[in-house]
Amino acid sequence: MNNTIKVERARNSLSQSDLAEKVGVTRQTIYAIETKRFIPSTVLAFKLAKILKVEVSELFELEEEDWD
Repeated sequence: MNNTIKVERARNSLSQSDLAEKVGVTRQTIYAIETKRFIPSTVLAFKLAKILKVEVSELFELEEEDWD
């Protein structure tokens, strides 16, 4: 699953630590999501979108292999 968290974080002048604190996870979790090593829960995805002021569908996009 692709995501634009790093880009949106930059637009909002947030570090990984700042974003992690706002959504209640560790900085490592934000790093893992950004590098596609971890797919967040629906609740976390909505929290991230709200903090970053975008729709969930703007933040996350399925890749072809996600359909397999």
